[in-house]
Amino acid sequence: MRILASDGIEKGARAELEALGHVVEETFYEVEDLKEAVKLCDVLVVRSATKVRQPVIDAAVEGKRLKAIIRGGVGIDNIDHVYAESKGIKVRNTPMASSDAVGELALALMFSCARHINHAGYTMRKGGWEKKAYKGIELMGKTLGIIGYGRIGEALAKRCIGLGMEVIAYRRSKTSGVENGVRFTTLDEVLKNSDFISLHAPSGDKPIIDAETIAKMKNGVVIVNTSRGKNIDEIALLDALNSGKIYAAGLDVWTEEPTKNMDLVNHPRVSCVPHVGASTSEAQKRIGSEIVEIIKGL
Repeated sequence: MRILASDGIEKGARAELEALGHVVEETFYEVEDLKEAVKLCDVLVVRSATKVRQPVIDAAVEGKRLKAIIRGGVGIDNIDHVYAESKGIKVRNTPMASSDAVGELALALMFSCARHINHAGYTMRKGGWEKKAYKGIELMGKTLGIIGYGRIGEALAKRCIGLGMEVIAYRRSKTSGVENGVRFTTLDEVLKNSDFISLHAPSGDKPIIDAETIAKMKNGVVIVNTSRGKNIDEIALLDALNSGKIYAAGLDVWTEEPTKNMDLVNHPRVSCVPHVGASTSEAQKRIGSEIVEIIKGL
């Protein structure tokens, strides 16, 4: 088969696919060029950068060749997956591979926000020694609220329970009960009672965190987002950081990527990274292995 990995693929996975006799191309195409490229491939492998919308799927149908679209990662909201499936094109992802990596990054951002690691390090590199400016907060004894409790949320919860945090979570299908030490409740209760809030939900029609939901939160809450940039209204977040309503924010994902929101990037209470949640050597190998197994099964 001819496999187009438009956002790249782990080198070991590529070698294994080629050893099986497949042809692997690693090229990123803009939409108009992608529409032509999918006519010539059997499998399209994407990460988060490539958007596979209806026009691309229509072009693939016209080419009568594409069998599957594989998302190397958890969310498939960058693929019009329902439409693709209705056209006979399978859509698969690798939900197990990157959960621990993203969960660990969310925890790292929590620590960074709590102890001002990002900005304190920056000021030191500029020659400063502002010791008294960086009195932080501890995670132990605090309440973590997880919005969107799937594999990544579970990975984060395990680590935070080990740190002595109380963990509450909101999941649409479960708003009561206790599971593995996590208490499930309503979204309003998570917003109201959490000292730290971490987002792990797919994006929807409107942001999860906006001026309305921020108003329901505790004063001095820490917000972490490793899910989708559109889950946060960046204007409302910046306003709340400036007012002190939100103590700090840890951001891996952005409304626009690469982000142009330098007011957030440069804010002293923001710890930020450029969408690197799954970017560990271990996660990339696991993602590659899962992609190979999916392709073997086609």
